Amino acid sequence: MEPFIVSARKYRPQTFKDVVGQGAITNTLLNAIENDHLAQALLFCGPRGVGKTTCARILAKQINQDGTEREDEDFAFNIFELDAASNNSVDDIRSLIDQVRIPPQVGKYKVYIIDEVHMLSQSAFNAFLKTLEEPPKHAIFILATTEKHKIIPTILSRCQIFDFKRITVKDAAEYLKYIAKEQGIEAEESALHIIAQKADGAMRDALSIFDRVVSFSGKQLTRKAVTENLNVLDYDIYFSATDLILDNNIPDLLLLFNKTLSLGFDGHHFIIGLASHFRDLMVCQHQDTHALLEVGEDVKQQYKDQANKVNKQFLLEALEKANACDLNYKTSKNQRLLVELTLMKLASITFDGEKKNLDFIIPASFFKTIEEKIDAPTPQNTPAKPIVEEEVVQKQPLAPANPVTASEEKISEAQPIPVPKIQIKSSEKRVSGLSLSSIQAKKRHENTKAPSINQEDLPKENFAEETMQQHWNDFVQQLEDLGRKILASNLQADVPKLKEENVIWIELPNSTMKKEVEREQSLMMDYLKQKLNNHFISLQITVNEEVAKKFAFTPEEKYEKLREKNPALDMLRKEFDLDF
Repeated sequence: MEPFIVSARKYRPQTFKDVVGQGAITNTLLNAIENDHLAQALLFCGPRGVGKTTCARILAKQINQDGTEREDEDFAFNIFELDAASNNSVDDIRSLIDQVRIPPQVGKYKVYIIDEVHMLSQSAFNAFLKTLEEPPKHAIFILATTEKHKIIPTILSRCQIFDFKRITVKDAAEYLKYIAKEQGIEAEESALHIIAQKADGAMRDALSIFDRVVSFSGKQLTRKAVTENLNVLDYDIYFSATDLILDNNIPDLLLLFNKTLSLGFDGHHFIIGLASHFRDLMVCQHQDTHALLEVGEDVKQQYKDQANKVNKQFLLEALEKANACDLNYKTSKNQRLLVELTLMKLASITFDGEKKNLDFIIPASFFKTIEEKIDAPTPQNTPAKPIVEEEVVQKQPLAPANPVTASEEKISEAQPIPVPKIQIKSSEKRVSGLSLSSIQAKKRHENTKAPSINQEDLPKENFAEETMQQHWNDFVQQLEDLGRKILASNLQADVPKLKEENVIWIELPNSTMKKEVEREQSLMMDYLKQKLNNHFISLQITVNEEVAKKFAFTPEEKYEKLREKNPALDMLRKEFDLDF
């Protein structure tokens, strides 16, 4: 299909009657021209794309009809335009002042249109002020700006100010409808309203968007084609999301949001659109505010039907949560999770269960219960009288194990024996872990798990102290081989002694070493009990801090230890004047 492009320039307004949505301003200007009361300095201010420069050109043509060569021409020789965004210096204003002195060759006035006048520098404003205070009779200045607050007050005081407002969605949609009819394009009303909303009050942008969408979809302009081309979410997404929120259906709501993300939209776009949808539903709740709903007639009925399902309290709370998500979206580290939590809170507003706080969310067990109810068998499929069968199984005594006769075998072949149901014993009542009953239950469990062993059956052989010390050293060597050098060092701090018949005694220099040995003494005792064949051995550990003096820790103590072993070391140090 060949691209079909509508020329936006063709539908630009040529007269004040063609201006869309600016009736009050155009009527004022027409009356001023007719009565010859037009001010010599005009200021057009308003948002971008609302037609400030276009109205300035129409005004210049209206007061200088004789200076126009052709009817379709936008300017004449006595109409001058200056873009202050790129010509904001004093030299540019000086050049403009030089042109103002020359009277018009044809027509009555020379019109100077200065666009984006707030971009002039401070010195340029001062240079332009003198000419603006006392302009020649043949000069009219039309200043256009989007930021009136940036213009110095001395300039504002010498201008007649006209505030341009955004073109309403209804006016923009009606003009697009007129263009579509002129071009033979079949356009849905809701599609034109989406284009008008996307233009945000700028008719120039609305025409450009209309051109692009028509070149994409051809003579048939549908709402689906517009939403795909403009990358906006359709109304149906928000209608479906609201229905799921009212039904408290969190799983399907999260799946709908995931589907929206897969289409290329971000979570911020989704939550902003959902908040706008709630606003439109609130607008539909009263007959007098229906005019504030800027949608097509086909979609307006859908809004009215859904607005009847919700109450005002729900909409106020939903708007509050959606706006809070909008404010926190940019600062959030996990933006998707923020939107998902907001959706879950929205779906929990109308939940009938008990709410504990404002941020209540329906628990997941609620949806699990619903699935179990859906998956449960119907009463027609359940076996008849299950309680009677259980009672029969419980009351019948167990038959003795007798050999099966031939007659019984025939009976069993003819009629299958009913299989008794398996009965599971109910588990004991759970108790708290911080109670006496829990300790008793733990002991009962240990007794059933590990039956008690008769102490008289355990071996109890006598052993010598040297044998015990040899096995002690073997265990220490095994610890060093395994890399547990700290424990091995602690066990080597003293030579174990046989204090009584079955008591092994060691003396350690501090309590820290004692705690380390006591923590691991079970390994040592199990090893010695097996090697010495005596299960009645016990370990006794004492602490003697005076023993710690025997160990050298500081350099001085190490030097004293070495000097006691070899006195010649002190002579060597003095001979070479060494430090220790």
